[in-house]
Amino acid sequence: MTIDERKQMTSTAIQNVILENREKLTISGVLDVLSFDDQIVIVETELGLLTVKGENLRINKLSLDTTEVIVEGTISSLSYSEKNLDKKSGGGSLIGKIFK
Repeated sequence: MTIDERKQMTSTAIQNVILENREKLTISGVLDVLSFDDQIVIVETELGLLTVKGENLRINKLSLDTTEVIVEGTISSLSYSEKNLDKKSGGGSLIGKIFK
């Protein structure tokens, strides 16, 4: 991805990540929840994949209408990575599995 493509994507996508006391994380601009358990949550956002690591993690709120997710627990790290266009076939997303 070129720098110009990143600038264009960043200027059109708005995302807020709010971490309160390392216990409550509010993320806007969420497209999908790809994976989650009590130690890791992976969400697809408009700006790339966001990986949340910690302990006793749980998704408290998931709203695709407002594109918002709230994760609670002891949060130790947040990291972004680029969107992976060639996702594993057959894996599917959590939302896709729920609404089958």
